[in-house]
Amino acid sequence: MNKFFMVAALALALPGCASITNSKMQAVSVNAIKDGDVIDGAKCTLMNDKGSWYTATPGSVTIQKSYSDMTVTCKKKGIPTGIVGITSKSNGGVWGNVLAGGLIGYAVDASSGAGFDYPTNINVEMGQTQMVAPPAPQKTAQATQTQGMNK
Repeated sequence: MNKFFMVAALALALPGCASITNSKMQAVSVNAIKDGDVIDGAKCTLMNDKGSWYTATPGSVTIQKSYSDMTVTCKKKGIPTGIVGITSKSNGGVWGNVLAGGLIGYAVDASSGAGFDYPTNINVEMGQTQMVAPPAPQKTAQATQTQGMNK
């Protein structure tokens, strides 16, 4: 019984792994693109549940990471607005914390944003609304073979 309390106390006392090894902040670069050309001077707003940040293209800004998705909106007079929704993706630190600290550790990383990342380079296609999601898992050769046999 004493071992249980000792392990529980240790788990509660340790902050999240990703919160220690990864920053809550992340530098991202933003480019506005129209018909394959980079647009200079578009005013861009990056927004997630932690706040809003601003840059002109091409430009860089440091944002606070979050578990939530981020929206990037770029505007320039005479060019249609471009909007990109970006899905937050967990980084390696958060999964180590799930193993070490369970749900409490995951909750710490999710609330601080340290366990999640956005792409470091963001391209906004002017005149379009897009969603950028993490890549889908690859099918194994055996799963693809089996699906082909069932046709």
